[in-house]
Amino acid sequence: MSVEIFEAITSQRSSESIFPLRDNEPEYGKLNDPTSDERNRYGKLIALTDLVDQAESLNINGVTEKGFNPNRNKQHAFHFTADNCIGCHACESACAEKNDTPAHLSFRSVGYVEGGTYPNYTRMNISMACNHCDDPVCLKGCPTNAYTKHEAYGAVIQDPDICFGCGYCTWVCPYNAPQLDPEAGQVEKCNMCVDRLEVGLKPACVSACLGNALDFGVVENTPDNREQINTSIPGFPDPAISHPNIRFQQTKSMPREMSRTDSAPIKYRRDDATGNYKPTLDSKSGSARQWNLARLSSRENPLVLFTLASQAAIGTFVISWLGWFGASSLAPIGQMGTYQSLVLVSLFLIGGGLGMSALHLGKPVRFYRGFNNLRYSPMAREGACAALFMAFAGLHWLASVAQLPVLNEMLPAIAHVQGLASVTASVTGAAALLAAAGTLYYMYRCYRIKARPFWDHWQSGSAFVGATAQLGAAVCGTFALLTGSADAPLLSTLAAIMLCGTVVEAIGLIAHARSMTLSASEGAVSHYAQTTTFGKTWLLRNCSLGLLLCLLAVFIVQPAAWLWVGAVALSLGAALISRALFYVLVVPTTMPGAFFWKNKGFEEHARDIGLANLPQTGVSPRGH
Repeated sequence: MSVEIFEAITSQRSSESIFPLRDNEPEYGKLNDPTSDERNRYGKLIALTDLVDQAESLNINGVTEKGFNPNRNKQHAFHFTADNCIGCHACESACAEKNDTPAHLSFRSVGYVEGGTYPNYTRMNISMACNHCDDPVCLKGCPTNAYTKHEAYGAVIQDPDICFGCGYCTWVCPYNAPQLDPEAGQVEKCNMCVDRLEVGLKPACVSACLGNALDFGVVENTPDNREQINTSIPGFPDPAISHPNIRFQQTKSMPREMSRTDSAPIKYRRDDATGNYKPTLDSKSGSARQWNLARLSSRENPLVLFTLASQAAIGTFVISWLGWFGASSLAPIGQMGTYQSLVLVSLFLIGGGLGMSALHLGKPVRFYRGFNNLRYSPMAREGACAALFMAFAGLHWLASVAQLPVLNEMLPAIAHVQGLASVTASVTGAAALLAAAGTLYYMYRCYRIKARPFWDHWQSGSAFVGATAQLGAAVCGTFALLTGSADAPLLSTLAAIMLCGTVVEAIGLIAHARSMTLSASEGAVSHYAQTTTFGKTWLLRNCSLGLLLCLLAVFIVQPAAWLWVGAVALSLGAALISRALFYVLVVPTTMPGAFFWKNKGFEEHARDIGLANLPQTGVSPRGH
């Protein structure tokens, strides 16, 4: 039966406070799900609460009542029939009008894949928005807790007023559903048109579809005149990542390989065993190696500096603490005065790194909201551990400074608290070490993202550990040389630590390159760009690491100041190139774009010729 508007709502609100119904609303625009299954194909209950009365109001535009929908407590889903889609973009237009989005954002977009040879050439359109997943990775990733999985309709709703614009949800979503607006400094996304659902209407995009390609209803229900409710389609990412609530029909015969019309070097090849299409490399850009040094700079530059500075701070603190704790070969940097100075350097580095991470936000003044989702978000945990490390390291520094003889001579009263200061220094130092380990671990977990296969590899961890050892030893050795506290055993030990860190990083890079080369995912595309678009830069980084290994091996045997300066310079240069490549190379599991819309090649061309300066072009600003 169709759902009519609940009269109790109309008597308590103006017609503008919730989505208004037209007197002649067509039947195809109304919800109609008389029956439904008990569980979906992932084993989850379709009824999200036992009774409709237990569900809470969505508080749309201040209305506290609930819509009278008998299936309100059940998970709803989009259904897309690719056979019917004509690529008219009416769904995009209806969504943009309904949500009043700027030209550079689109909660729903239509992309294309095509394949075959003349005259049997096939093009398939794909309309995609948020899929309101059973396991929403955006919700778990968001550090501000701006996402909610509602019991009403199973809608995943994002609150832009809570969001501080870090963009992490745009990283973890396989479908590019959350949209980061660089101008507003926040993320917004499809909200399933819950205000329309409350009055018994389907979402705006569904009602506007000219070809009857989009439909909507309780998940696992097959729409009228349809025969399939599949979970995948050529170009659609692995549904196992988030268990999306979208179902497909595509019955027309498709070629074995489908290519994208945008500039992404990706094509989709059918697995004969399963019939599913998997992403693979489409080397449309050739094999020539280039530098492209200017393109190493990206909107993630603050994160390049944050990760490197944080890892340098952790490495500096741990190595100098080992000297303070009694490691004989590191004793010169554990001496009173030198040790406190190195801890201060570590505090400066972690403080600067956290400042850089705040500058990456769309709304930096709301940085404190980054701890709202400690239950799920690795980014929130990373930030919390980094803040704890800074706090405990700061207390440790104060307690250790209280033990300096020169300070005791100046302030004799401090002598009475030497015992307390010693215990405090030991306890806070151990706590700072635990917080440092937590920072490094959750920094690694932040990048184990299934929607970004290039990052989803243990090499992300080896790169972070290697950089921590390299940069930490470099800071300690350089400080010791500048202050005259260095000796040959100390520098040899620090060079050995740098050597170990470089070996760890090199092993990870070799294993990563082999894995990505053989990968049937976007990771292979990232590696292709690494060896072609940035091929010469990539070789420079690799040669720098190789030369660094040689210099460090020689330095351990025969220490010399010029060798140390060369090793530190190579380490910093290789670290900057590696980390910049880390961010610019990653290719997410986004949906195929159109020739103009959602096409990186067109966006770059539009920026080069000035077309991007026209807002109606729809090219997103570079800022973050």
